[in-house]
Amino acid sequence: MPEDNKPQVPQGKKMLGEILIEQKIITEGILRQALADQKITGQRLGEILIERGWASAEKINTALANQMEIETVSLADYVIEPKILSLIPEDEAKKFKSMPLFRSENVLSVAMANPNDVMVIDQLRRQTGLQIKTLAATESDIFWAIEQHYQVSGTVEAIISTVDKDKLLKGDQKQELNILKLVNLIISQAVHDKVSDIHIEPEKTIVNIRYRLDGIMRKQYVLPKLLQGAVTSRIKILASLDISEKRLPQDGRIRMRVEGRDIDFRVSTCPTVYGENVVLRVLDKTGLTLGLESLGFPRNSLETFQNMFTSPYGIILVTGPTGSGKTTTLYSVLQKLNKEDVNIMTVEDPVEYQFHGMRQVNVNPQIGLTFASALRSFLRQDPDIIMVGEIRDLETAEIAVQAALTGHLVLSTLHTNDAPSAFTRLVDMGVEPFLVSSSLLGVLAQRLVRKICDKCRQEYVPEAGLLKALGIDREGSGSVKLFKGKGCKLCNNTGYRGRIGIYELLDNSQAIQRLVLEKASANQIRAAARNNGLVVLREAAIEKLLSGVTTAEEVFRVTQDIEL
Repeated sequence: MPEDNKPQVPQGKKMLGEILIEQKIITEGILRQALADQKITGQRLGEILIERGWASAEKINTALANQMEIETVSLADYVIEPKILSLIPEDEAKKFKSMPLFRSENVLSVAMANPNDVMVIDQLRRQTGLQIKTLAATESDIFWAIEQHYQVSGTVEAIISTVDKDKLLKGDQKQELNILKLVNLIISQAVHDKVSDIHIEPEKTIVNIRYRLDGIMRKQYVLPKLLQGAVTSRIKILASLDISEKRLPQDGRIRMRVEGRDIDFRVSTCPTVYGENVVLRVLDKTGLTLGLESLGFPRNSLETFQNMFTSPYGIILVTGPTGSGKTTTLYSVLQKLNKEDVNIMTVEDPVEYQFHGMRQVNVNPQIGLTFASALRSFLRQDPDIIMVGEIRDLETAEIAVQAALTGHLVLSTLHTNDAPSAFTRLVDMGVEPFLVSSSLLGVLAQRLVRKICDKCRQEYVPEAGLLKALGIDREGSGSVKLFKGKGCKLCNNTGYRGRIGIYELLDNSQAIQRLVLEKASANQIRAAARNNGLVVLREAAIEKLLSGVTTAEEVFRVTQDIEL
């Protein structure tokens, strides 16, 4: 083997043999024998050790990566986009024992059996026009990945065209491989498009694949009915679910590596008249926007909210419908509070994102682990801050109040349409009004509106009728200019790209506390809060509209015009 192809050990680093001996993978006697063989064969030391059965490829690969300070990867969990595969043809991938994984700007990450082979790296750099970042993988792992990903790549339609119905029903291995590729492509496209949910919906004669993007459902693919069982089974296998059970709902979780990131998928199946409906919630921690400043808080509301959650005790509630960003807001607060000198405990259904330094618990009603029972146990775990995924019943509410009154900061969510209704909802649950008024620090109601795409954003003069419907009192419609998205490739011709929060923050002032004690209605609480400067959700949305962030259609879609 040419000298240039041998691993170049960084100066001052240990030799491979030394590392293997230190890790007790081989003995000194085996090393001496392997080095003697190397003089005769000219092979790399690792190849000799593997051929002789003295060490596994995985252990050699890990040791080499440690020696060269290169990351080791397992290709089994990777989902690779077809456009990435096109950068290195299949025959060259086999020849160079290399597998392209993902691209970040002008850097292509490539798994290699010999990640220090400078000749191959130079060849790949010239061929792709990109900088090459090498990662270490075993040779067998690379050839497995080549077989998995290169045989059929491209569109969903191309994969479907390769499926033979009869062979699929007989369990043909090649057909099953096509199903694996199909599922991988559906998942990788969803992650690339930053969708929140993947819906696999069986109909009478077809199977619809729909993505939820920025809160809106859209049809992505249509699959033949004959693929329904195979696709569903593949997902259930990935999620460790019972593929034979089709009569009952099941829940599971998948972790896969997509575009170079570890992505979690929460899987839910539900039996319907046309077969099992499957929904995958995409939990991409790397794409999670944390930080209250970036969520859309107006400056004055942010300062008030920060004063609330820096209080040593009390309850803060975040309200809104499913998918309104409540969990993201709570996680952002916890990130700010997560320091070495505090003990944070959360109970969630389920834990969506895992964070270092927090004790997070999944509810499991089947074994009696409910929000209430977990919260009760937390009080014996010496917490400073507690996050409860949702207050659903009187028992949970009462324990949360007890925790707040005994010196703990409690964060939770509640399903109400606006902030004032949270006070009356707790009273309606059965919590005494004096406990609600004394324990609650404040309530944040929120929604998410879609943002206008920056690339195709254009200005227009609205009609007077639209301004009137929005409650914008301006003389002459020409004095107000709004924006909308024309639609382009970047935003899939929707005119929108991304979402931002709108907020209604109600501080529990003395005036509000008196009204709660008097069992006042939500309308009375809202009127008092409005007199004290409360900005309701419709007004918060109009502020985003006038600043050119969102559209009038989004204001009407997400908020209600509540007459006071």
